[in-house]
Amino acid sequence: MRQIIELQQQLLPDLLDVMRTRYSILNQVMLSDLIGRRTLASSLSMTERVLRAETDFLKSQGLLEIHSTGMRISEAGKRLLEQLEPFYTTLFGLSELEEKIRTAFGLTQVVIVAGDSEQSAQTKKELGRAACQVLRKAMEPNDVVAVTGGTTIAQVANHLTSATPLKNNWFVPARGGLGESLDYQANTIASNMAKRTGANYRLLHVPDHLGDEAYASMMQEPNIREIVEVIRKARIVVHGIGDAKVMARRRKLKPELLEAMTADGALAEAFGYYFDRDGRVVHQMQTVGLRLDDIVKTEVVIGVAGGKSKGEAIAAVMRFGHDDVLVVDEAAAMEIVSIIDQKQ
Repeated sequence: MRQIIELQQQLLPDLLDVMRTRYSILNQVMLSDLIGRRTLASSLSMTERVLRAETDFLKSQGLLEIHSTGMRISEAGKRLLEQLEPFYTTLFGLSELEEKIRTAFGLTQVVIVAGDSEQSAQTKKELGRAACQVLRKAMEPNDVVAVTGGTTIAQVANHLTSATPLKNNWFVPARGGLGESLDYQANTIASNMAKRTGANYRLLHVPDHLGDEAYASMMQEPNIREIVEVIRKARIVVHGIGDAKVMARRRKLKPELLEAMTADGALAEAFGYYFDRDGRVVHQMQTVGLRLDDIVKTEVVIGVAGGKSKGEAIAAVMRFGHDDVLVVDEAAAMEIVSIIDQKQ
C-alpha cells in the first residue's frame, strides 16, 4: 500500500494532503452525526469555500449526505473510513510515533488518533472511540473494570457499546468523587458504561480526598469495605492523566501543600497519585479505592489522555512503568516523542 502511494505521489505530489483532508472531513462528520458547514469548517480550520468544494465532491461519490439541517456521513462513507483506518496511521506517520512511544516506555500497545483534543471536541470524541476499541478487545467474561473520572474517560463511556449484554461483567469507580460536575464523576462513568453494555455496576459514595480520621471511619463501614474489595480486584483499569497543579487545585489542596508538591517536582496526576518527570511518586492522596500496589498488580492498565499541554504529564506517568496500553492524540504524541528524543 505504501509503495503504491509513493509511486502515485510522483505523479500527484499533493495526493496525501488531499487524502488527509477528505479523510478528516468524513471522520469529523461521522463523529458529529449531523453538522453544519460553518461548524465543520471551524473545527477543521478550513475556509467555507474550500470545504464546500470538498464536501460537494464527497457527496458526488456517495460518501456524504447533505441536507438543509446539515451534513451526515452515508453508509458507504462509514465503510470507507473503516477500510482506510488501518492504513491511515501508516500513511501519515502515526504508526512510527506509536512504535517509538511503545518501545521507549515498554508498553504493550500505543494508539494515536489524529488531531489535538484541546483544540477540537471531535478529536476528544475520537480519543474516546479509540479507547473503547482497546477496552472491548481486552475485556473477558466475568471481568471487573475500574474507571477514573474526567472528561476524557467520560468520552470512553459515551462510545462504549456491546452487541450482546455483558451480564457477568462489572464496572466500578476506581476512587471517590471530586465534587465537580456529576457527568465526569467516576461513579457516573462506571454506571454509564454498565448501562450501555448490559453489564453490572457498583458505586462508591465517598469523597476522593479524606483525612486520616475520616478514612479510618469510612473503612469501618461494611458496605464501603465490600465495594472497595471489589474495586481492588479489578482486572482492568481505565484512567485519565492530569496536570499535577490543575488536579491539586481541583481537589482544593492547601497552598502550602501545593508549594511542597511543586518543590518536589510534581508534574502529573493519575489515580490519586502525583508523579515527577521520572515517574516517581512524590505525593499521594488518602483515598478510598485503588491504591498504588493494586495498580502494580492489575493485569491490564489503560491510560487515555490528549492535548499538547499534557505531553510531559503523560510521559511522567508512563515512566512510572505500570501502564500496558496508552491511547493519546497526535498533539500529545508529538510532545512525548520530543521528550523521548531529549532524553536520548
